[in-house]
Amino acid sequence: MAGKQFPSLAHARRASSRCLLAVGALLVFSAVYFLLLSPSPPRPVASPLSNPSSTTTSFVASLDRFLDSPHRPAASSAAPGDLDAAIRREEEARLYGDPRGAWPAAPAPLRVYVYEMPRKFTYDLLRLFRDSYRDTTNLTSNGSPVHRLIEQHSIDYWLWADLIAPESQRLLKNVIRVERQEEADIFYVPFFTTISYFLLEKQECKALYREALKWVTDQPAWQRSEGRDHVIPVHHPWSFKSVRRFVKKAIWLLPDMDSTGNWYKPGQVYLEKDVILPYVPNVDLCDHKCVSETQSKRSTLLFFRGRLKRNAGGKIRSKLVTELQNIEDIIIEEGSAGAKGKVAAQSGMRKSLFCLNPAGDTPSSARLFDAIVSGCIPVIISDELELPFEGILDYSKIALFVSSTDAVQPGWLVKYLRGIDAKRVRDMQSNLLKYSRHFLYSSPAQPLGPEDLTWRMIAGKLVNIKLHIQRSWRVVRESRSVCTCECRVVNTTRML
Repeated sequence: MAGKQFPSLAHARRASSRCLLAVGALLVFSAVYFLLLSPSPPRPVASPLSNPSSTTTSFVASLDRFLDSPHRPAASSAAPGDLDAAIRREEEARLYGDPRGAWPAAPAPLRVYVYEMPRKFTYDLLRLFRDSYRDTTNLTSNGSPVHRLIEQHSIDYWLWADLIAPESQRLLKNVIRVERQEEADIFYVPFFTTISYFLLEKQECKALYREALKWVTDQPAWQRSEGRDHVIPVHHPWSFKSVRRFVKKAIWLLPDMDSTGNWYKPGQVYLEKDVILPYVPNVDLCDHKCVSETQSKRSTLLFFRGRLKRNAGGKIRSKLVTELQNIEDIIIEEGSAGAKGKVAAQSGMRKSLFCLNPAGDTPSSARLFDAIVSGCIPVIISDELELPFEGILDYSKIALFVSSTDAVQPGWLVKYLRGIDAKRVRDMQSNLLKYSRHFLYSSPAQPLGPEDLTWRMIAGKLVNIKLHIQRSWRVVRESRSVCTCECRVVNTTRML
């Protein structure tokens, strides 16, 4: 191969090194360029269990921290001279402003104006509870500690505490507090109706209800809409009862929609305007570790602990007791909501596959949510029960629904439960673990927690609320009957 020239080995190595350095520099440059131009990935949101030192689901612990912390400066509760004109200007600016921003691809945050009510309706009642809740001898007529009932229905505290927290401490981004009334979609009334019902003397409570009613209905925003865009927490079925008829057009936050007429009168509550919220669970969350540890110990087929005799819609309980007693792997026992009752209920639910959830005095009870956070599949026997956040959550993935007629048939319920496929049971148990986050009130409020889902449900009502407000301005009063989606004619004849 005469005349062919070959580079030396050292020369080849130097050339190779220069090539590798060039390639390395190119890769580093590309990586830096990519990082500078690429959007940052979203930061994961902490779950209620991921940072327990900064998050609490205990009402008492959260309340202590809340009352001992400096509070956000109050918003001015004064409305513009012409609130209607100011609101119209805001709406037209959004509607006729930048066409690209008129109907955003992602839903805009719900804008909530929080009334700054006199302290007797808010902070004073919270302090009254904190100073008295340890008095466990203070019982209701059925033997339940009053402070436990207040905690079960403390949704008014959890929602309000989150709304007035500094924005830098809030995790919810689909709802914001606004300082000007004309910017608001919704007005929140922060009155603790349940605490006042249980902790004040009867006449004192009624007087406070009347004062709160006058304060709220005197507000220009209320008079403009007749309360249709106002949110009032009346989660205990006895709370605010003496004056409810005067605020029936407002959005009520309820535990259910009792149809017996004992708690809510016809025309006061319906799904078109109101929102069903879960009770605060009485028992502790059974997390991933707990579920893993209890999985093989769930030897009880069906568990129930509570009042065995109830009034109104709860009469089915005594029939179920008769049907289910003395069956080997079924536990049906009398119990109350005291400290010992909590321990017994929690232990029983964590040892059971299914938890019985019959109607009580009203269609709902806190027991349903105790079962969910305990990993015990609810067996719901309450024909008229309305569920929280239905439409967002699919309850068929976590609960069994049984009609009252079927449940009391001899042997039917036990045969049905024993016949459920093991794979379906495992799937439902897995879903319960995922769904638990939707029923855990916490501070700070968590994305997809009950506070978050509450505002999502209310946001879905906005167009209909505005429709009724504007329609009310033009319709001549008493000129026609206004029917809601709940209106229906009952057919008393049976088609054959």
